[in-house]
Amino acid sequence: MKSNWIKYVFIIFIIVILIFAVFKIKQDEQEKQQELEYVSSQQEKITELTLGIAELDTMNPILSKNKNVQDITRLIYEPLVTLTADYKAEPALATEWAKQSDNSYLIKLRENAKWTEGQRFTAEDVKFTLDRLKEIQSIYSYNVQYVTGVEIVDDYTVKINLDREVPFFEYQLTFPILSKDYYENEDFVNSEKNSSPVGTGKYKIAEVEPSYIILQKNDSWWNRQTNLSLEKITVNLYSSIGELYNSFKIGNIDLVATTNDNLQEYIGTIGYSSKELKGREHTFLAFNMQNNFLARPEIRKAISYSIDKENIVSSIFNSKCFTSSFPLDYGSWLAQGQDASSGYNLEQAKQVLSDSGWALRSGTWQKTENYRTQRLVFNLLVRASDSAKVTVATNLKQQLETQGITINIVQASDDQYNKSINSKNYDIALCSMTLSLTPNLTTYFGEGNIAGYVSEEVTNIMNEVKNTTDETILKEKYARLAEIYKTDIPYISLYNNKYTVAYNSGLVGEITPNWFYQFYGIEGWYK
Repeated sequence: MKSNWIKYVFIIFIIVILIFAVFKIKQDEQEKQQELEYVSSQQEKITELTLGIAELDTMNPILSKNKNVQDITRLIYEPLVTLTADYKAEPALATEWAKQSDNSYLIKLRENAKWTEGQRFTAEDVKFTLDRLKEIQSIYSYNVQYVTGVEIVDDYTVKINLDREVPFFEYQLTFPILSKDYYENEDFVNSEKNSSPVGTGKYKIAEVEPSYIILQKNDSWWNRQTNLSLEKITVNLYSSIGELYNSFKIGNIDLVATTNDNLQEYIGTIGYSSKELKGREHTFLAFNMQNNFLARPEIRKAISYSIDKENIVSSIFNSKCFTSSFPLDYGSWLAQGQDASSGYNLEQAKQVLSDSGWALRSGTWQKTENYRTQRLVFNLLVRASDSAKVTVATNLKQQLETQGITINIVQASDDQYNKSINSKNYDIALCSMTLSLTPNLTTYFGEGNIAGYVSEEVTNIMNEVKNTTDETILKEKYARLAEIYKTDIPYISLYNNKYTVAYNSGLVGEITPNWFYQFYGIEGWYK
């Protein structure tokens, strides 16, 4: 009996062994098949990309005035500080920064970065670049306009001194850094080396020809955690933007980015994918708080409720703009998921005025104050040289006068317009601004702001946000600023222009551009 029991156990053991062996063989076969499929898929991937530059001036990024060059060279040259897809400052060649006083910053530099020729990146390169930016006219001159000097503390530390306090100055450190050694004893502006400067970025210039430039992945790039599977980028050179668009249309380049609102007229609508984003041009109304009536919140609210922004965007710009509710609602991490617009509500506009003692008589809002009949009549200041803005002003006039608010359009020369804004000699001004990379809202809320708007709470918030790097506090304070913008209405955000990134439908990868950078995740793109 015992013998039979042992026999059965042995048979069961053998069966288990056989089952495990079969399972292991099948598992190995499956893993080999998966490996073969992966290798095959990798072989099928085209790890090259073709981009384009129209009207190339120079590949030196701080000398170039060409937007194509500035975009593409961000793959080659790195700044001290870069921005994430939601416009948050993050380290690049700088690893950390600290505000030492109101007008000085200490910057710690990356110690493992090298130029593509093999030299170490050091503080000397930072000082060299900043000195050049102070000497020449550059697209990045704005970033360093308040810099008075750069002190080298050691090989990997610099101190930047300013002539005034600049809130969020770290966001100004987004200009590319160039190599001092590479340009030693060279005429920086006229050097032949400007055709292919060395960088520290993901890609390096490998070949320069009259009709194209070849970029190859930089095997010595400091970020070892990022696998650069995209091996090669060919940058075709074109004599005009129209030629570049046509090349994209026929499939010779893989991606174009532009604020041109007539892009479809050049490239059609078939054969590509696109992403449309809010651009940097922000158009808004400013109310002069020195005006007796506009200083009253109920009147500003009534005007805001009476404006149909969608009507402006669709009827004037053929929906080639985005309506806006706040200066930072273009995707900034400090203004996400919050609508700072009071909305379009004609009945609410009437109710606000009626509740404040105004009466609509003969098509005009009137009120008796100090024995005099007052009417809501305002001058709307606009630049005469900007035909689109004049058309917008006409649209606003029609919308508001339908609501009983009379508008006189004042078309001013550029010089007159600027003087009127600076001296607060206007009622309502139609303004447009190229948004900075920094989330600083001094223009709207700071001392001497456009509208002359004053609020103790806002002043306190502005002081708090410029003196903290705590992200939780910043989000909380900016959310409150958006609420105040919505309730107090010192300004009315109207619309932003449209920034379009069009790309080959066969391009695979996570494509999440913004107007600062088109190539987030490019190292993993393929076709």
